[in-house]
Amino acid sequence: MRLIFMGTPDFSVPVLEALNDAGHEIVAVYSQPPRPAGRGKKARPSPVQARAEALGLAVRHPVSLKGAEAQADFAALKADVAVVVAYGLILPQAVLDAPARGCLNIHASLLPRWRGAAPIHRAIMAGDAETGVCIMQMEAGLDTGPVLLRKKTPIGPEETTGALHDRLSTIGAKAIVEALAQLDHLAPEVQPEEGVTYATKIDKSEAKVDWTASAPHINRQILGLSPFPGAWTMVGGKRLKLLQSRVADGNGAAGEVLEGLTVACGDGAVEITRVQPEGKGAMDTKDWLLGARIAPGTILG
Repeated sequence: MRLIFMGTPDFSVPVLEALNDAGHEIVAVYSQPPRPAGRGKKARPSPVQARAEALGLAVRHPVSLKGAEAQADFAALKADVAVVVAYGLILPQAVLDAPARGCLNIHASLLPRWRGAAPIHRAIMAGDAETGVCIMQMEAGLDTGPVLLRKKTPIGPEETTGALHDRLSTIGAKAIVEALAQLDHLAPEVQPEEGVTYATKIDKSEAKVDWTASAPHINRQILGLSPFPGAWTMVGGKRLKLLQSRVADGNGAAGEVLEGLTVACGDGAVEITRVQPEGKGAMDTKDWLLGARIAPGTILG
């Protein structure tokens, strides 16, 4: 097919590669404009732009698609389909209508659950047993369009948002290739009104651990916010990010270190298995403890 691809972050890159490998004609790649990054604040292209250019594909990065000129340029590509995955701009109706077969979105949840910006984080933080990817026909509403194809996958008991993100990206890449190959035979499934939830953007205020909460709640918080923004607590006057954990046996005062870095919660305990000290890289907890020497009975936070 003659495709337009629209995406920006790392999550979108495997999808672009899969479409290219499948032999589709990608007539243009739309991505967010380069942003200042690093210590020098030099403009850095998005992961999608960098990969598209390496593949020899034409890249466009308009600041907005609301103007008549931008919409005319989009329509002039005469695409069969636009594939959209984590692009980052709202698509006006004129853009949604331009491709002959419309715009297809790859959404990382089992719609109508977790519509919105942070479906992977929210699924883990809510304790969902499974999630997946939906190929959705886009319309003006927020992730409200009919679903053409859905792929389910269980969420592992110790799976972080980072790990699940990578798995769903791969699942989505395979799913969109499958959907395009079967497009004439897929029956659109209208999303039910029952079961709608919204995955609001993660706020950094959600990252501080309250040790009076239950162990399952804190465990889901740690896994769901790893690697970014990272759940955290204070240890010795410094912030410690908690990147991996599991529910463990043990009881004590909320925030009390029981053994190693098993910490008592309001109900039960969690064992922290991976951390990131302030100003340093991520490491296994056992390596951090060699230098930190946190004594049992220490109160975190």
